[in-house]
Amino acid sequence: MNRVPANDCWKRIGVWGDRSCPELQEHVHCRNCPVYSAGAARLLDAAVPEAYLAEHARLYAQAKVLAKPGARSVMIFRLGTEWLALPTTVFGEVAPLRAVHSLPHQRDNVVAGVTSIRGELLVCVSLATALGIAAAPASGTTARFAVVSREGDRFVFAADEIAELYRFDDGDLSPVPATLALAQARYTRGMLAWRTQSVGILDDQLLFYTLNRCLA
Repeated sequence: MNRVPANDCWKRIGVWGDRSCPELQEHVHCRNCPVYSAGAARLLDAAVPEAYLAEHARLYAQAKVLAKPGARSVMIFRLGTEWLALPTTVFGEVAPLRAVHSLPHQRDNVVAGVTSIRGELLVCVSLATALGIAAAPASGTTARFAVVSREGDRFVFAADEIAELYRFDDGDLSPVPATLALAQARYTRGMLAWRTQSVGILDDQLLFYTLNRCLA
C-alpha cells in the first residue's frame, strides 16, 4: 500500500515522542488533536494498489481447510517408561491409589488382588505384567488407579501417570516396531506420535480377553 505523506508530529513531539508539543496542554492526548485526526483521514483515503487488492482477493477466494477432530479417542497413560493408550469408551474413572488386598489361592501375577472404588470391590490387575513391561509398582505423586470396563467386565489398574484424552485417525498410526517386547507387541494395534513420545495404542478387546482368562 502507498504511504501517504503526513505530519506525524505525534511520533516526534506528541505522546509517542518527547511530549514537547504545546497543544498537549489543551488536548491532553494526540488522539484528541485535529492534526492526528487529519492524518488518519489521509491514510484511510489513500488509493489501494491493484496488486494489493488482487493478492488479497486470491487469498480470500481460497477454499477454507477445516480442521477435523480425529475419529478415535483414547486416554493416554504411562506404565514405568512406556506410554500407552486405551479407548476412552473403556475408561470409567480415575481414582487415587489405595490398598490392594490379595486373593487367596491366586497364583497369576497379572491379578494383584481386589480394591474398593466408591464402595465397590474391583479386581486389581497389573497391566505391566500382562504386557510384559518391566516396571516397578506404580507410585509417586502422579500415580493413579484407572477403572476400565468393557461389556460388563470391570477392572482397575495402577498407572504411574494418567496424561490426557487424545483424538486421532487410524491413518496417524505407524506400525509396531520390531524392537517392541513380544508380549507388548501382541496387544498393540499401532504407534501414535504424541508430544515427544511414541504411544502404543492397545487392543482393548484382546486385553480384556486375557484379563478374564487370568481370573479363570
